[in-house]
This record gives sequence, C-alpha cells and structure tokens, in this order.
Amino acid sequence: STIRSSGGTAVSLTMVAFSKIVIAGGGIIGNSVSYYLAKLNVATTIIDPVGIAPAASGKAGGFLARDWSDGSPIGPLQQRSFDLHAQQAEDLGAANIDYRRLVCMAVGCDERAATVAKPSGKKLEGVDWADINVLGNNLMGGTDTIAQVHPKKLCDAMWKYSQDNAGSKLIIGKVVEAIMDDNGSIIGVKLDDGSTVDCDALVIACGPWTDATKSWFPSEIGKSIPRMFGVKYHSILIRSPRVLDEAVFFSGYGDPEVYPRPDGDAYITGFPDPAVVVTESPGKEEVRPEVVTELVDATKKVSSLLGPIAPHTEQSCYLPTTNDSLPVIGEIPGVKGAFIGSGHGCWGILNGPATGEAIAELLTEGETTHLDIKLLGVDSPYRR
Repeated sequence: STIRSSGGTAVSLTMVAFSKIVIAGGGIIGNSVSYYLAKLNVATTIIDPVGIAPAASGKAGGFLARDWSDGSPIGPLQQRSFDLHAQQAEDLGAANIDYRRLVCMAVGCDERAATVAKPSGKKLEGVDWADINVLGNNLMGGTDTIAQVHPKKLCDAMWKYSQDNAGSKLIIGKVVEAIMDDNGSIIGVKLDDGSTVDCDALVIACGPWTDATKSWFPSEIGKSIPRMFGVKYHSILIRSPRVLDEAVFFSGYGDPEVYPRPDGDAYITGFPDPAVVVTESPGKEEVRPEVVTELVDATKKVSSLLGPIAPHTEQSCYLPTTNDSLPVIGEIPGVKGAFIGSGHGCWGILNGPATGEAIAELLTEGETTHLDIKLLGVDSPYRR
C-alpha cells in the first residue's frame, strides 16, 4: 500500500499483520517464506531440528518445469514459481545457486537386452550420452520452459539474505506444541527441551513430517490439517567427465531420471517407495544399498559415459504428499496466526518460491495478491 507524504511523494508501506513470526521447518518452503518476508524487511525465526535444508530440500534434484501442471489446480502456482526462480537467480546470482536453463528429453529403452550392451554407434539427437539399449527420444521441454537449480545452495542463499537483510534467526530445536491464548490466537511455541519461543504467527513448513504437527493443536484443529505422507526416493551423484546439458527421463530399467548439473555432477534418481507416515528423523534417512545398486545398474544399461563411474554420493529423502496429491497452502482454520505450506510432492523445489511468496503475503497483507490459493487451502473442495 502507499500513502502520500506532506510533499505529495508516494511512500511504500509494508502492512505487517504479525510482528513475531516463527517458521517450523528449515527446508525450501520455510526458507522461501522467510526470504519473501525479508524482502519486506520482516524478520522471522526458523526452528528446525537440524538446520537449513537437512532433508529433501538439500537432497532433491532441483528440476524445474514451467508448464507440466497446466490445466490442474497447481498450474498457476507452478507457472508463477518457475518465473520466481528466474528472478531469484538474478537477485542471488545464478552461479551461486547453480541455476540454468536446459532441455529435457524422454528416452525409450530396449529392455529386451539381457546384459549391458556396447554403444550402438548411433547417437540420439540432442542427448548423445544416452547410447546403450536406447530406442529413441522425444523433446519434453526446451530452455523456455525447463530449468534447474541446486536446492541446498538455493536454501543457503535465501537464508543468508534473510539473515543479512532482516536479521532473521535460526533455532536448532523441535516444536512440540503451539501455544494459544483463550481467544484461539497463537502466542508462542513450545520446544522439545521445554523452552518456549514467543510469537504471534506460526508457519508450518515441516514437509513429510507435517502429520506430527496435528498434535501441536487441540484435537479439532489438528484434525483439520490434511494427512501427510512421505514417498522415499534414493539418488546418486556421479561426476561426469564433461558437463551435460540435457535432463533425461528414461522409460525402462525402472524409469530413472537424470539431471546433469552445471558443476559436473549427474543427479540420478528413481525407484520410489510407497507413501508412508514418516518415522525416520530429518537428515537421518536410511540409504538402502539395494536401491543404490538398482540406480547404478540402470545407469550402466543406458550410458557408456556415466555407467562406468562409481557414485560419490548415495542418499535418500522423503517427498511430502497428501491423499489428493495437492499441496496444502494457507491459513489453518480455527486459530488466528497459524499457517501451513506443505505436501508439494516431487514439485517442492519448483513450487517453493511461489508458496513462500503467497504465505508472506497472507502474513503481511492478509490476502494473496499474485495467486488464488483457495483450491490449495486446508478446506479445499479437492480434499478427500
């Protein structure tokens, strides 16, 4: 909003509805909320059991597609967030967060080959490093709609901005209770060590651990928060002999996905587990050797460039998902000052910025100005 000074000059004001904002969760969503509030000079306190981006937001692939959800309830969110990623690259420095545009290919594999074959000699146009047991390829997106970012570097850069620009703070701890007054307003949070932190707004950005936040509130309020599950993905990182420029979705051999990064790493993922209520702790997710072996074997079956190279990193993480596969963004009904952003599935990194921007607008203006998020709210008609 603007007012006019006595001299007639327009002066921009930030209407801060809440003065002490706590964000539970230090991943992409929590950092995005903090970042967009910091751009308004509003400080936040992030509370996380480990630190900044300890789980999926530090281990995800960072693949960004602008139009792959067009026609769905998250289509506008995805388009807005893709554009915000480009803006963040300008503001934070593309090289600092490994942001770049690239192309994406779908590559079909010949699974009839019983063993790893030698390169056929025929190169697939646009993706020559996929050269074993491959049948053909199709373009899934060009540089106008496809990009990538390094999730951990992005979270670190956003957090540095929040600290430097607004004085935001990080507390290592675990929220176990939302403290409310008799009027149902947030007045603080209790941590697992018994300490309390005063606040008048609480943002839940706990990813696949969101289901546990139901117990922070009285039962009727907790029940209103949609169930949250986690889908475990394993991934490996291979140092490529040269920097590759094509993201590839393979069809066959378990349908692995390969996201080459500008630093020379090739991020390879696939073989997801079924959705479960997550009981493993953030940053301590078990890495199962047999799934790593499946990823390594699949790579050997499709690429003579990457296949012979042993991975230097083996990891796993949980992607948060709801029963209806829609993220949950907005206010929590029945309590003043409680907000949530979670359940983004495989598009968490992509949709983080627009989610953070929307929640920052709710906190400062009382409404969203760039997106209509009603269909993604706690009480969306899509919820089952």
